[in-house]
Amino acid sequence: MMAAAVAVPEHKLSESPNERAIDIFDWTVTAHTAPISSATHCDALHAVLGIPLPEMTFGNNLLQITHRPTGWTYAFRVEDALRDVKNGPLEEGDGGVKVGYADAWLKSRTSADSGIPMPQTVTTKPYDWTYTTTYAGSLDDPGSRNAQWVIGEPTNEQHAIPIAELSRPDPILFYAEIPLFEDELHDNGASHLLVRIRVMPTCIFILSRFTLRVDNVLFRARDTRVYHSFASTPPLIVRETRGWEAPYERVKRALPRRDDLMPLTDPNFICKVLSDMPKEASQETGAATGWRGLGTVVQVAALQP
Repeated sequence: MMAAAVAVPEHKLSESPNERAIDIFDWTVTAHTAPISSATHCDALHAVLGIPLPEMTFGNNLLQITHRPTGWTYAFRVEDALRDVKNGPLEEGDGGVKVGYADAWLKSRTSADSGIPMPQTVTTKPYDWTYTTTYAGSLDDPGSRNAQWVIGEPTNEQHAIPIAELSRPDPILFYAEIPLFEDELHDNGASHLLVRIRVMPTCIFILSRFTLRVDNVLFRARDTRVYHSFASTPPLIVRETRGWEAPYERVKRALPRRDDLMPLTDPNFICKVLSDMPKEASQETGAATGWRGLGTVVQVAALQP
């Protein structure tokens, strides 16, 4: 038997050159997408953050969801994501990654023999050059009842993201893809953070995905999923974060064709391989970096009227 069609609720769409929005039930969802930040904007961000910015920084991009009755507002933006990147010497838990020729690369650009030596007056500050972030969004406004994230109850079905519902071919009333940053790590791999949202007749679903490839060293990924069912009373938001990591060669072994490395540049392929691995391998041992972002955490926020 075919599943009954899902009724499309009343909603309002609006659009401008760089912004799209939807009002549905008690929610307003806004997605702002713009080109890569200008040099002036990047200089301002650099001054605030204190680290070199990724090659492609989308400083004007924003995803924001607001529950109008309470004012509860949650957002994803690049400045907050980069605040989570380690600024300073890497310590235990930071998951520091070092490529075999990193020192030689740096020396080639700072030595007296370099064609572009750094001025003697400039002090280089250590930071996480992979731009690894555990950013899971920003609580811009906790609302009139100060709703905060609390650990979900494993036995409570409402505190889990319903994969079956999200897999249904329900109409997509609103969709947006918001890149926050991307960097090729001095040709040593790639690091990027991308946020997607879809609004369906029954729910809001957000996926924020950070992926890292350091060639011949490791792969790393961190997913943040945010889910809200319009039927929940009081309104309940579920946030699930999952972090994975594995040595480069282990992921490489999963290639459909060993002579075709292109899938290793695809974040979806990387995350599929990492998430299919035994939990002990990808969420506990990882690539033996001690990264604190490994594992799974489920949190909920109840928006009491």
